[in-house]
Amino acid sequence: MTARLPVFPLATVLFPGLVLPLHIFEERYRALVRHLVDLPEGASREFGVVAIQAGWEVAPAEPGTRPGAGVGEVTLHEVGCTAELRQVTELADGGFDIVTVGRRRFRIAEVDESAAPYLTAEVEWLPEPAGPDEVADLLAARVIAVFRQYLGLVRSDPEEISEQLPEDPTVLSHLVAATAALTVDDRQRLLAIDDTAARLRAELRLLNREAALLRQVRAVPVPLSELASPPTPN
Repeated sequence: MTARLPVFPLATVLFPGLVLPLHIFEERYRALVRHLVDLPEGASREFGVVAIQAGWEVAPAEPGTRPGAGVGEVTLHEVGCTAELRQVTELADGGFDIVTVGRRRFRIAEVDESAAPYLTAEVEWLPEPAGPDEVADLLAARVIAVFRQYLGLVRSDPEEISEQLPEDPTVLSHLVAATAALTVDDRQRLLAIDDTAARLRAELRLLNREAALLRQVRAVPVPLSELASPPTPN
């Protein structure tokens, strides 16, 4: 099944269930927000968030170009996630502060740069797990344990480490992917995995890698003299 979506290129990866606040200042995306707000009551107020593979988030503002010109300079990843508009605050300068929540994953089939001031795309919805998965349940328990160890290395407040983590394996996989200090490429690869168990396995490898690096950095002794004053240039 395919659909046509407005597309918002960003230098980040959105996952289902995760909150994404955005400050909208470019005219082409102001037009997108106005379009969504004006939809009939009950209509789906969704747009696609896709991570930028190469190029710029903000289109160049050159004299004589229409809003949205320059979008062809951006290369997008194939897999994205829809953002459902939940809250809109209009600003005095005509911009918006919005709050969105990730909803469903998709793969871009074709991008259209001319149908609207902003990008639109024909997309294919990606499958999500529909029932219990014993392997995913077992992996989720392992990921929770390793993720707590990882949080213990990156957070100093014990209360933050004891926070409740979701038991649902798919929800957990999306939360870990969005929360851990991973690169955009790492997150993009996780988003593109259809199978929850496969995503959790990949996260175990990434969390173990990151935890090992953090332990190594902490194990390197630093002379007190270096902490007391900045190094002098040669």
